[in-house]
Amino acid sequence: MTQRLLIIGGGLAGTALAWDLHERGLSFLIVDRDEPLTSSKVAAGLVAPITGLRLTLNWRYDTLYPEALKFYRDKELKLGARFYHELPIVQLLRDDQAVMQWQRRCGQPDVQPYLNAAAQQPLVNDSIFTNSHGGFEQQHCGWLNTAEFLAASQRYFESLGCWQRGEVSLNHSNQSSGPVLWNGQSFTSAVFCTGWEAARQPWFDWVPFRNGRGTVLQVTADTGGESRIINRGCWLLPRGDGTLRAGPTYEFDFDQPHTPGQEAVAELETKLRSLLKSPCRITGSQTGVRPIIQHRQALIGRHPVRPQIAFLNGLGSKGVLRAPWLARQLVEHLMEDRAIEPGLDVAGNL
Repeated sequence: MTQRLLIIGGGLAGTALAWDLHERGLSFLIVDRDEPLTSSKVAAGLVAPITGLRLTLNWRYDTLYPEALKFYRDKELKLGARFYHELPIVQLLRDDQAVMQWQRRCGQPDVQPYLNAAAQQPLVNDSIFTNSHGGFEQQHCGWLNTAEFLAASQRYFESLGCWQRGEVSLNHSNQSSGPVLWNGQSFTSAVFCTGWEAARQPWFDWVPFRNGRGTVLQVTADTGGESRIINRGCWLLPRGDGTLRAGPTYEFDFDQPHTPGQEAVAELETKLRSLLKSPCRITGSQTGVRPIIQHRQALIGRHPVRPQIAFLNGLGSKGVLRAPWLARQLVEHLMEDRAIEPGLDVAGNL
């Protein structure tokens, strides 16, 4: 039987998987609900080497970033548009504890390639940004316009007849063996790339998801022409068209995926106004749910009982960085029977 994959979900994970298959000349069909608000479409698309309150080096950044950068540059050439924007990120330290944390980190050899030793001084305009504890500038980072990348990829795949709007439901009773059957069509494998909603589906409801709702704000403010991404408790992203985005929030106890909690948004607004000395105005917001798997960077692989059903999920807030590498790993596993390392194999988490 000719290899043909059913990709369930067309977010960053499903789209990266589709591109990898396409470039290998393999057949597939993406089926996506095409909702206006999803975690991939709402995402700011930030890519940073040094992240978190502990200012640690992002997991496998030296491997993942070059592959991601090449992936998006290749797609820009293919689609005739620019999606990934290389921009420095200025990390401003919030308090004495952050200063001490950074003093322990900054001398580590693996961190050095990502620091811009020639960053401007002062680091930011102190009349616009709060900078009472100093900071540093990261390089080899930036942001992806996720909504535009996904929309352009969708149009391209639609033109080839391998993208379809719809919803896939595969129940256990008629998928016990043999090819995957859906909508009168037969597939050698089906890959669930459905994000946080995989926790609600019977095939992978045992995966330890701890999904996080997140909100990003649209903002207007006078930043003095600052073109870099600024981070101090929250990030402020200039999109190059005169608009700004700020975020994010993290909520782990929620009911509505696209309705943010008032306390979380108020806390984000407080952080934003603490970052900016100049007045700012919030003009809108978007909310989505990040697919997060407890104690895992992501999970990929085949279902432990039904090997024709596969999984690519749990990218959290690092989808832009991790999707190209993880998609390639999964394709090599499905098509070439290459082993998945134990910490990433979904079958090992049953």
